Amino acid sequence: MKNKGHTTHKAKMEKLKKNVDASISAATIDKGVGILLTGNGKGKSSSAFGMVMRALGYGYKVAVIQFLKGAQSSGEEKFIQDNFPEVLFHQMKTGYTWDTQDRDKDKAAAISSWKVAKKALADKSLHLVVLDELTYMLSFKYLDESEVIQALNNRPQNQSVVITGRGGGKKLKNWADTVSEVRDIKHAFNSQIMARKGVDY
Repeated sequence: MKNKGHTTHKAKMEKLKKNVDASISAATIDKGVGILLTGNGKGKSSSAFGMVMRALGYGYKVAVIQFLKGAQSSGEEKFIQDNFPEVLFHQMKTGYTWDTQDRDKDKAAAISSWKVAKKALADKSLHLVVLDELTYMLSFKYLDESEVIQALNNRPQNQSVVITGRGGGKKLKNWADTVSEVRDIKHAFNSQIMARKGVDY
């Protein structure tokens, strides 16, 4: 004999399934999506690279343009370049702005990298484009915000774009179909624990 707990659970799951099925049925627009991964917590770029692996698993073409990063090699860079040489993988190569402390050099590098990104955003063959740490380029005013938003809006209909980085501004958030904020509740670095190879980079 089924107990009351089982009956209650079944009724709850039936209601949940009904709501999920209704949401799936209502989603009738087939197009690429814009995703902004922001916030001060760890995991924004990691999440973006998870989507890269997902797209590659289906045989889709992918481009990754990294702003800020590149002075230090990373596991994701090594994995992609060793196993998926067909991926467009571009890095600004200057490293973090607090290391370079050279605004003119950083701005020039950002503009050069944006040209690569802009070309990717116009490529109909690309299923997914990741613009890692792009938000900083807008916050530091290295790139023209209006030009960036225009390129994002004019991209091919079936191309999805993932942008990572803290902040990003109101216009970027309005552009995005999905905005996820990663919140820093606790971080090992604040306890003097070193960044871990294979986990943090």
